[in-house]
Amino acid sequence: MEYRIEKDSIGEIKVPADKLWGAQTQRSYENFRIGVEKIPYELVKVFGVIKKAAALVNYRLGVLDQRRSDAIVETCDELLAGKLDGNFPLAVWQTGSGTQFNMNINEVIARRATQIIAKTPEPILVHPNDHVNCSQSSNDIFPTAIHVAGVMMATEKLLPALISLKETLHHKAEEYSQIIKIGRTHLMDATPLTLGQEISGWVRMLERNEEMLSIGLNFMRDLAMGGTAVGTGINSPQHFGELMAEEISRLTGEAFRTAPNKFHALTSKDEVVVVHGMMKALAADLMKIANDVRWLASGPRCGIGEIKIPENEPGSSIMPSKVNPTQSEALTMIVAQVFGNDTTISFAASQGNFQLNVFMPVTVYNLLQSIRLLSDGMNSFSQNCAMGIEPNREVIDFYLHQSLILITGLVPLIGYDKAAEIAKKAVKERLTLKESAMSTGWVSESDYDRYMNPEKLVKPR
Repeated sequence: MEYRIEKDSIGEIKVPADKLWGAQTQRSYENFRIGVEKIPYELVKVFGVIKKAAALVNYRLGVLDQRRSDAIVETCDELLAGKLDGNFPLAVWQTGSGTQFNMNINEVIARRATQIIAKTPEPILVHPNDHVNCSQSSNDIFPTAIHVAGVMMATEKLLPALISLKETLHHKAEEYSQIIKIGRTHLMDATPLTLGQEISGWVRMLERNEEMLSIGLNFMRDLAMGGTAVGTGINSPQHFGELMAEEISRLTGEAFRTAPNKFHALTSKDEVVVVHGMMKALAADLMKIANDVRWLASGPRCGIGEIKIPENEPGSSIMPSKVNPTQSEALTMIVAQVFGNDTTISFAASQGNFQLNVFMPVTVYNLLQSIRLLSDGMNSFSQNCAMGIEPNREVIDFYLHQSLILITGLVPLIGYDKAAEIAKKAVKERLTLKESAMSTGWVSESDYDRYMNPEKLVKPR
């Protein structure tokens, strides 16, 4: 491999000749060979947007000349188009402010922008700190990027996936609204409901999650840009934060605003905790839905078996014909990961010492992973499982008429105690509920048929 020599304030270091990064990136790459987790690619793209916005705003405010601004903007467009891929190798496990990743972006953009200007009649240098990082600090750009990346990924991936699953289940709820089945509480028989009503509960969970996430994301639309090192805005021009929020909004198509207090914006990650907490709530509901589906589909002969789900893959390397609820299993494992990510983010957010939180790379890594996993998981579950849910009408009808809990329907007519005695008599003497009720003389056949009609037991009296 061929190398070139780069310099920074510490001294000289060899950098691969085919890479655009500089000395600070190389030092981080060599000093933090930890794990396999890299800074998420989505964050690289968001940094490209922010650096482009900064070049435009800095030129507008007169702190950056047009030639350098234009070259930086052109380079950022190349970055966003994927033309600079392979130049962002840094690990999540680095400085907690993300300074080395910011410098990785700065160095790559500066070198490429210098190459662009070199083709003009009067070449000039684009410096990573003085020009690409002009009016910025890692301390305000990294929290800004967390918010921008989180909002963009949530609106482009998470919410559409959630809405798609919600619509799939809504269709199933309507389709099966007339199928009456036995309910279950405490894993025991309970009064009847329709399969559509059961699924409608899942639909409402997702509706509420969508509402909560939309509200929570609004908090993350506040941006730290303009705070620079400690929140005072040192070395940034007046109104830089406001203009950056406007430009980032224009470039992304999402509405952002400058944070009203930059001291809060740099050291607190409470907005991220709130949004990820809402993702945890979504994950909790997805766990319930996935578990309900695999319980209801269990069997096929020795489980509950009230619904059928798609048979996507063979389920065993040793047991022929076995098919498992694999989509439910994948989704519940995602939920376990999201719960773990929430713990990491919560602890990381508690570590804002004085003017800065220095757990930002791990925070954004876990935030974006949760968004990605939940989005992909819901899409997979919807397409490969939920769309194929079908009722097993024979099993549903069998369980419905076997349950002694149907006796609840007679309580308004004869009272709790007599209804309980009828059920116990049915068990002891191996009678049907109707036979037991008729033998007591407390209920006429017409009253029994009227009060015990399953269609009347699935709605208010």
